[in-house]
Amino acid sequence: MKKVFRKLKRSKGIYRYLYYLIGILYIISLFFFVKSLLSLTGIETAIRIIFIIFFILYLILYLFINLLNLLKRKYKGVVITSIISFIFIIIFIIASYYINMIYNNLSNMTDDENLVYTSLLISLKDTEFNNDSVLGMIDDTEEIEGNILAQKLYSEEKLVNSIEEYSDYYGMLKDLYNGDIDAIFVPSNYVTLFNEEEDYQNIASDTKVLYKYSEERENQDLVLSSNKTFEEPLTFLLLGVDSEDDGLNANAAFNGDTLMIITFNPDTLQTTMVSIPRDTFVPIACRSDNYAKINSSAAYGTSCVIDTVSNFLDVDIDYYVKINFKGVVELVDAIGGIEVDVEAPTYNADKYDGMMCEQNSDRQFGDKLVCIEPGWQTLNGEQALAYARNRHLYIGSDLDRIRHQQQVVEAIANKALGFSSVKNLQDILNAVSNNIATNMDVNTILSGYSVIKSMVSNVLSGEDLLSINKAYLETYSLPVYMPSMGMNTSAQGYFKDSLEDIRHALKVTLGEEEEEDIKTFSFSVNEEYVTYSPGKGLRSEKSSEVLPSFIGKTVLEAEEYCSKHSIMCNIEYVDPDNEHYNSSVNVGLIGDQSEHISTFLGNISEITFYVVNSREATSEELDTKDEEENVDNTEENDEKTTDEDIIEDMLF
Repeated sequence: MKKVFRKLKRSKGIYRYLYYLIGILYIISLFFFVKSLLSLTGIETAIRIIFIIFFILYLILYLFINLLNLLKRKYKGVVITSIISFIFIIIFIIASYYINMIYNNLSNMTDDENLVYTSLLISLKDTEFNNDSVLGMIDDTEEIEGNILAQKLYSEEKLVNSIEEYSDYYGMLKDLYNGDIDAIFVPSNYVTLFNEEEDYQNIASDTKVLYKYSEERENQDLVLSSNKTFEEPLTFLLLGVDSEDDGLNANAAFNGDTLMIITFNPDTLQTTMVSIPRDTFVPIACRSDNYAKINSSAAYGTSCVIDTVSNFLDVDIDYYVKINFKGVVELVDAIGGIEVDVEAPTYNADKYDGMMCEQNSDRQFGDKLVCIEPGWQTLNGEQALAYARNRHLYIGSDLDRIRHQQQVVEAIANKALGFSSVKNLQDILNAVSNNIATNMDVNTILSGYSVIKSMVSNVLSGEDLLSINKAYLETYSLPVYMPSMGMNTSAQGYFKDSLEDIRHALKVTLGEEEEEDIKTFSFSVNEEYVTYSPGKGLRSEKSSEVLPSFIGKTVLEAEEYCSKHSIMCNIEYVDPDNEHYNSSVNVGLIGDQSEHISTFLGNISEITFYVVNSREATSEELDTKDEEENVDNTEENDEKTTDEDIIEDMLF
């Protein structure tokens, strides 16, 4: 061995040091390259192992052969193999960089294990806060920001105020605005949660923050994680985060205005997509299945939304994906725009000369307004976001907005994989990772590689990237009286057969049910061919009803209605001295009812109808009676006078 070292020292130093330097650089760069390759779990495992083995064997050969070359003074071989090795080193560095870039971007999309939760105590801006002020707090002891942290804030600030407890935020907000209470505990994202409601559009400027309490806690959403990979049929829930800021932190709020379910089957590359209108009236899972608009579930966290949507559509949701809509601008621009057939405005269409106009991504009007001509065209990021947000220029309002959002999502999905360069891919990944948060871990996301490979294969063979089936839930207007709000809200009911058809389509995609064969088919050249959309056009049997007014109706009508809807019916007869007496209704008819008009029937098990038992004399009737009595008295007096005259004549 000493003899070998002596011979090695006699070789030319420049070649010897070149040998040492290349060897060290190769080992270091190979280490990071191998580490990067091993992080790509599930992606071409056999190929990755072959590459690793090849480059390790090359290292061994390089070190051994060039050692012999140096000992034999064959410097040409050292130079040639060093050049080849240096090329490999550059490849290792570049490959490691891009692999780590992809991995880190994917990691950024995964929600953190711990999050900072914050509770705020807010009041109206013109309210003076003192020790006599009454506070509102959510009564659910498992509600982190509305109760748990609110209690800690109360103790931390040494408050002595009395507390009124509420079952939901909307009732609490109503009482705050009405002046019944002076301040309320809310999540830090309360503006995003409630400013889409008509009564609270200006909540940001109407309120002020009195106190704040934050605490890092275990991320409640990650409890929802599934163990499924992209090799199995999956169900995703897309949650829209309508943020005015770039990026998306793990605890960002979402207002529930965009709820989209996507089922995906990797074997068939089929997808069924359905958006649920924000005002759909359904049981809220985390509120003891009490009925409310589905977007209200967002106020109680992601888990509440997932459970509510899962129960409604009768599917198990594997993963959620929160999307910051402002990030749509960055993503669409990164992929070079998307092809969309922009629908012409159908409501107040002349307002912008037939164009679709909406605020820009910063919610600015005036010269910042984004306007688009109707028709098939390429939209940039600002235009795509404006089209996805707009609902005020369409008769269908939120229903039309849902269709437009589906158009945008589909267009992005079809375009995203068509990146033209590594730089383009990097821009796409940056845009996605900054504006998406999910409970999928990196390994689960990487398991989608085989699916992406299949989709790319489809594109190369001239087929569609994905077979996307867009479902449509048929709804109807359902104005409902909400006792907690003390007012009617404009909810949406749905048709049961439409919902059942959508449930079936979702399960067909997942492979849980068989697709029904079409046994009849008709075609006419005079009729436009319409692609089948699950749920669309099915409108039999409404999901919900509200209580009508029975004022002025008969007892028989009320009893028949109660019998039909399995409601216990009580009849009480009232006289003028009763608080439920109605002087404008005839005797024998219903003058009042114990449940408010438009109350959701599902919340009514018993009702009392108050029937007018007797009439209260009106002022006119009393005047007439007085006149009649005066006439009677006059006649009686006249008769009395006549009798007295007769008697007087007889006596005298």
